[in-house]
Amino acid sequence: MADTSLTTEINQFDSSQLQVPTTSSELNLDTYPDGGSHPSTSSSTSSSWEAWKVFGSTFITIFLAELGDKTQLSTLLMTAESHQPWVVFAGAAAALVTTSLLGVWVGCWLSQRLSSRVLDRAAGGLLAAISLWLLWDVAQM
Repeated sequence: MADTSLTTEINQFDSSQLQVPTTSSELNLDTYPDGGSHPSTSSSTSSSWEAWKVFGSTFITIFLAELGDKTQLSTLLMTAESHQPWVVFAGAAAALVTTSLLGVWVGCWLSQRLSSRVLDRAAGGLLAAISLWLLWDVAQM
């Protein structure tokens, strides 16, 4: 008997009264069921994209700066002498990760105490001073 009443209810259902939401405002995607709002997907996508841009920029900058420098030459020589490339790689990688961690830590500490403008000018001044010192050293040869 229960099957008959269910069939009757299904047959009496008026589908013309059913309203299907078609836009995001009708779906109310900007609020949780409790009414609270959450960050939109576009901002989280934007945030994720920004993180990848910073990652890519950092990777390219450090890769190009380290290419052919004394660290790379040192690892090349150590590998040639020891014939243990994976051990040299592990040691060099651990050292580079540690120095990078130190740089990030000092950068975070400085950014909490100084404005980015002051940090930019200080870094520019320091690089200019080092360049002048190197030029002076070359001129003395």
